[in-house]
Amino acid sequence: MVTQFVKELPRGKTTPDFTRKPISLTVQEGKVAIFKAMVSGEPTPTVTWARNKGDMSDPEMYKTRYNERSREHALEIQNAQVDQADTYKCFATNPFGKAVCTAALSVFSVGFKKKKTNGQNNDPEDFRKMLKKTNIVTKRKEKPKKEGEIDPKFWELMLSAKKSDYERICHEFGITDFRWMLKQLNLKKKEKEDEQAKVVQNVDNMKQIEVTTSGRAEFEFDMKIKDQNSKIYLYKNGEMIDYGNGTDDSSKHNMKKTGDKYKFSINKLDLNDSGLYQVDVDDVNIFSTSLAIPDVEFDGMLKDAKVVEGQDAVFEGVFSGPVPQITWCANDISLEHGDKYNITVSEDKLSHRLVVKNCSQGDKGVYTAIAGIKSSRATLSVDEDPNAKGKGQGGAKDGAGDLARSLAEEQARAQREKDEAAGRGKAMDGSGDGEDGHDGTDGRGDEGDGRGGLGLGDGSGGNATGKYGRGGEGTEGSGESGDGSGMGLGADGSAVGSGGDGTAHTSISMNNLPLSQSEVIIIHSNAFVPDDKVHFASGLSDKNALRGKPAELVCKLNTDKIDGVWYKDGKKLTSKDGVVISKDGCTHKLIIENCNDSDAGLYHFEVNGCKTEAMVRVGDLPEFDPDALQKFSNPVIVKAGQSASFKMSFPPQASLEIKWFKKSSELLDGGSVKLVKESNHSRLQMKDCLRTDTGQIKIQLKNSFGSIEALSSLIVLDKPGPPRGPLEVNESTSAVLELKWNPPKDDGGSPVTNYIIERQQVGQNTWKKIGDISTNHLTFRDRSVSLGKRYIYRIYAENLEGISEAMESEKIMAGSLMFPGPPSPPKVVSAFKNCINLTWTPPETDGGNKILGYQLEKCKKDTNQWVTLNPVSEPIQALKYAVKDVSEGSEYEFRVTAINMFGAGEHSGPSEIVCAKNPNMKPRFKDPEDFMVVRSGYSIRIKIDYEATPPPDITWLKNGEPVSPWNKIIHSDGTCTLVVPSSKYDDSGVYTIVAKNTMGQASFDIEVRVTDEPKPPGPVELEQVVYGKVIIKWALSPDHERDDRLHYMVEEHNSNSRIWRTIADHLLCNTYTTGIQPGQEYHFKVYAKNDMGISDPSDSPTWGVNSNKVVAPSTVPTVISLERPPSILVPLKYHTPPKGYQCFMTCAVRGCPSPYIAWYHDGICINSDKNYYITNAFGVCSMYILRVRPEDSGEYKVVAVNSFGKAECSSMLNVKD
Repeated sequence: MVTQFVKELPRGKTTPDFTRKPISLTVQEGKVAIFKAMVSGEPTPTVTWARNKGDMSDPEMYKTRYNERSREHALEIQNAQVDQADTYKCFATNPFGKAVCTAALSVFSVGFKKKKTNGQNNDPEDFRKMLKKTNIVTKRKEKPKKEGEIDPKFWELMLSAKKSDYERICHEFGITDFRWMLKQLNLKKKEKEDEQAKVVQNVDNMKQIEVTTSGRAEFEFDMKIKDQNSKIYLYKNGEMIDYGNGTDDSSKHNMKKTGDKYKFSINKLDLNDSGLYQVDVDDVNIFSTSLAIPDVEFDGMLKDAKVVEGQDAVFEGVFSGPVPQITWCANDISLEHGDKYNITVSEDKLSHRLVVKNCSQGDKGVYTAIAGIKSSRATLSVDEDPNAKGKGQGGAKDGAGDLARSLAEEQARAQREKDEAAGRGKAMDGSGDGEDGHDGTDGRGDEGDGRGGLGLGDGSGGNATGKYGRGGEGTEGSGESGDGSGMGLGADGSAVGSGGDGTAHTSISMNNLPLSQSEVIIIHSNAFVPDDKVHFASGLSDKNALRGKPAELVCKLNTDKIDGVWYKDGKKLTSKDGVVISKDGCTHKLIIENCNDSDAGLYHFEVNGCKTEAMVRVGDLPEFDPDALQKFSNPVIVKAGQSASFKMSFPPQASLEIKWFKKSSELLDGGSVKLVKESNHSRLQMKDCLRTDTGQIKIQLKNSFGSIEALSSLIVLDKPGPPRGPLEVNESTSAVLELKWNPPKDDGGSPVTNYIIERQQVGQNTWKKIGDISTNHLTFRDRSVSLGKRYIYRIYAENLEGISEAMESEKIMAGSLMFPGPPSPPKVVSAFKNCINLTWTPPETDGGNKILGYQLEKCKKDTNQWVTLNPVSEPIQALKYAVKDVSEGSEYEFRVTAINMFGAGEHSGPSEIVCAKNPNMKPRFKDPEDFMVVRSGYSIRIKIDYEATPPPDITWLKNGEPVSPWNKIIHSDGTCTLVVPSSKYDDSGVYTIVAKNTMGQASFDIEVRVTDEPKPPGPVELEQVVYGKVIIKWALSPDHERDDRLHYMVEEHNSNSRIWRTIADHLLCNTYTTGIQPGQEYHFKVYAKNDMGISDPSDSPTWGVNSNKVVAPSTVPTVISLERPPSILVPLKYHTPPKGYQCFMTCAVRGCPSPYIAWYHDGICINSDKNYYITNAFGVCSMYILRVRPEDSGEYKVVAVNSFGKAECSSMLNVKD
């Protein structure tokens, strides 16, 4: 990060910057750690070092040096210790700026260390005081580590890690000898597999721990345990931890088992959850994974991205400290680095970037960067490519990027030639009529359908709008009778043109090439047009011909009346030279009937000074070694988990491209696939084969003259698939259940030998093996069942490779079902708008079993759909029920069903139709307030709750008259609110709400007082008429006349008590008499009070010893008037919200007295329009539109008026579609 200290840099001066940044280090304890950096800047910066969480003042531990020759700054840490692991910072500073860069130091310890003692001898008696209660922690049994050995945690992580994580784990533990490490890892894998074989049959599909977007850490694997009674233990850093079964969200650690899949999760992550997690079965380690939660924050959050189809989208997150690796997710699915996603990390580990390549509509969604417990989200929007509409039906899929660029370059070159040629106006603007474009000769057929050659037209034809295409007859893809110019690339040598009179520039013949090779042909043209009358409609193109096969060169003139001359390597050709020269109208052909090496060379065709040329190359198709081909055709048979190898030999050949395919999909080197491509052979090795890998294997050799293929097959033997359902019940009685199933769809490549049947009774947790039968039978009779009991069956198929997954049945009941009879129809007890109370009687017959409860259903009037109000598994125990799932005003009928152990019986008859509404009632107000005080300038909001059926008509009155239309009345369910914006003193009064319906009328009065904090009283005078008494007089407050609830309060302070105390309150007059003591001084304060508050005090003169009982003359302060006309402090701003979005317009107005504010839309006042919510708070005038419409566009104006003048401002609102 670079910080510039000055606004503009002087000429020749620069801020500091890093030309080489220090990189993060991982060293062994006791070794030397060296950070190096190179900086630039003018003047030369000063370099300093610091660490994030520690002191670097000790020169013996931290040494800095500078090498003038290499211009490197270095920080050297001698004898690095574990506590020196930290984030180190390098600062480069000069007078014009500062640059900073960070790098992390990781220090790992080797071997065991003795604990240090402080050298003090403790008295044995003191040990009793040192004892404390401890928790018993179960430790995992681990092999003792010898001095100098690598940490065992390293091998445990490597044995469970993916190959792509090997380099990262080695870097963390400081392992640099990778060849030795891989040898040791293979040996340890074999040892671990032998040890695991004691307790489990197999372990696969291991997924390392990962933090999900929900903030939970998860890891999982598939495991088949030999003994179901074996215990599964979970350890963290060698200490056993308890875990739940996943049903209780309050459990910190959970394990959820689904079939053979075990998923472990850690909820409510925090920094203390970092560590090594291990899963053991009994005493055998099965899986190890490490969770690292960095203590960092996002310095730079992800930002939303918006791209066009085909473009790349970039997301970048910046952290406060180094993070080696984070998790990227798209729509809550984790991503990995590959062809689609490019994940990179900066050298200082602070910046992490995700690039989504070649975006399509399927890439839209939410992308998340997760670093431990911190995450950041952003959305990716992908718009359709507007240029895609001009592409042909075939070219959009088959066109190659390189070919399109070559065509663009060719078109630009052709345009330059057009400019040089005079009289080519018609050819340059592509205005040909298309009459000569049939048969794909000029790139513009009169019946083109968009399937033509790879062209660059403007897509203005009649039947197609293709820009790129590839097809059989060389049609340009411009359309019937179209007049757009284009460049055609067809299989029979189609050309470029622009209609009947368009000028051709390129033709390409592809008679002997496979269709796929059109993606790698380089298109060029050497045609030039010196003559104004004769020119080429299509020129020659380069040709790759097979040895011993015919080849054809074709070009076309704009006239059939002139003959041309063919040349090879500058030598004129005739029919005597072993070639066939022909002319068909405007088309001229040169055919080489049997190509050999002597036919290769540069050919050109010349007529009247016009010339076009092409290169002919002669060669052979690739070939395989015959013996290797015979061996390759034999199938390769391996067992699941083993490796399969294929090899093919061939003679060394130039420019040979080798590809391998599996089931028509190309195989690439990486992961479980290893490809070796040498000059005389190629090998394919597939590791850890799965049953799904079974299929055809193909090798393809390809050169510029064509390709050949060889086929083989791979057969992977594995356990069979599960038997196919559905599981049928042939017989069901009180004592026997007969089951039938179908063989598995996949026998695993080995015949099924037998079927295993297991059974579980519903309500129990144990599974019991009840049968093992041969493959001759696909039925089984279970004779140990009980009437009315329900059972679940699992059926496995077994072959020589193992036992399949289970086919699990639904719940099957033994014997026939005996259901209860119908209850009586429900009766309506009472009905309200949100609840209907029902009751019913039990059925006459219970089916021979106890009634467990009832199921209730409802049906809305005029519909035939019955909706259940409770599931069968949650029956209603009572003979009554309050139905709350109803809509006010809707009519319903109900029916009820009795439930016993066999299930639900017959439905009762429907109840009478009832309407969900309250009984009719006269309007009634609920707990209203009859008095309220509002500060002047604030809005008055009178909210009244009421009950009435049917809904009443509501009217508001003020002092017996209808309220002003400027006031807003808001209605909601059972509530009515009157809003008076920007209240004034004259808005005070008695407001009356009148509610009236068919049942009667009700009204209620609310006294509203609009006021403000009072102004203080006038000057205070003191007068003594009677000895021991003093009369306090004061001038009335300016608010006295307009506020009939204003009163006064008097406080006293004397020289004896020296505190202020209230001596009178709620005075409605302006005098008060109080007693005094001789020899003391007195001070008085008079306040004006009202419902809003209290004013500032008016102080009296001092009365007492030195006052001589003379009233001090009072000086009336100069009254400053604040009254002024309105003015606009902050004007309205221009707004362009999209359609359907909200809009908030605001401005600031000043004036005294407070001006009246009016809003206008295109000259029409909108203060009373309910589509706008308008407020005025202390001069801040706001207008809010919840969802803007196109008709809301226009000019909005605010007009402020008071008794001193008027002010206004306006702005525009433009609603975008």
